[in-house]
Amino acid sequence: MQTYGQEGALNTDTELSHVLHDSKHQAAFYVEENKPQDLLRSFISETGLSEEEAVEVLKAVKGGGGGGSGDFSASLTALELLQKEEELRSIVTFSSQLDESLGGGIPVGKITEVCGVPGIGKTQLCLQLAVDVQVPQCFGGVEGQVMFIDTEGSFLLQRVTDIAAAAVRHCSLLAEDDEQRAATETFTVETVLSNIFLVRCHDHVELLAELHLLPDFLSQHPKIRLLVIDSVAFPFRLLFDELSQRTRLLNGVGQQLITMAINYNISVVITNQMTTRIRDGQSHIVPALGECWGHAPTIRLLLQWEGSRRLATIFKSPCHMETMVQYQITPEGFRDADQSEMPQSKQPRMDTDQSAADPKETSS
Repeated sequence: MQTYGQEGALNTDTELSHVLHDSKHQAAFYVEENKPQDLLRSFISETGLSEEEAVEVLKAVKGGGGGGSGDFSASLTALELLQKEEELRSIVTFSSQLDESLGGGIPVGKITEVCGVPGIGKTQLCLQLAVDVQVPQCFGGVEGQVMFIDTEGSFLLQRVTDIAAAAVRHCSLLAEDDEQRAATETFTVETVLSNIFLVRCHDHVELLAELHLLPDFLSQHPKIRLLVIDSVAFPFRLLFDELSQRTRLLNGVGQQLITMAINYNISVVITNQMTTRIRDGQSHIVPALGECWGHAPTIRLLLQWEGSRRLATIFKSPCHMETMVQYQITPEGFRDADQSEMPQSKQPRMDTDQSAADPKETSS
């Protein structure tokens, strides 16, 4: 396992998303055409940043920054887009029911959000995916690497080691031909850990800086096929006096993640907390960060309890029906329940109206 960007990289380009999420080119033009002091005063007034932070951001914008642009705007026909998506493999979850519901697993080139209350298994699923993305192609895997951004300090090395050992054993038992047997010789716990790039971000400033620098890192590591942010909610929950500022920053984060998912053919998996919303005198549990953020993920997966059972519900997807499956967390990782009493079925839509959700509400 490797770490990246722990020190200096986190201290520059503060809150750069605020400037870049609409148009970096417009911002750069603005820097060139306006008087420096007038621009600086206006920028400080608008963002609430300190003078030192504002100067660093404007310098980064004028210099082109590291946000990366790629070929996001290149035109494709619908047929070319379909062929491109069909070429991309999904990342299996090791829950056959959930994989089937998702059409093969977590899709590459899209954003998948995993929501749920504490202790339901969001981080466990992320750790499982960090291992599963490395499954060799001859076993139906992606055979890639992973960038794991940890904002809560929930990345447990021993747990990852246990999940990796179980995945290695699973593939060894499945090996039938020479190609698969050869692949198991290099698919080991040590190689799995060496292909996980870990970043620890302590607040939203560090997270924004890492996302700004990440395209360059992805360009240098083309085998990365998964970006995990666990969680996106934690850095943005309580430190904003104005909801509008948080919304602007989150919109920028969402746009950056969409661009990276498409440009670099990676799967972006983010976790989100739940919050209590009061409506009509009753409390409702809804995903945190508000309604605007809910448009960023392509797929939203809700993990929830029903009695003692763990249920995973696909409640937002452009190409999958709203489906509920049962799963369990075992010593080996994220798995199907032993004897699921609930078949896959279409379920009533949960309350996802979050327009009144406040960032200072208590998470559940």
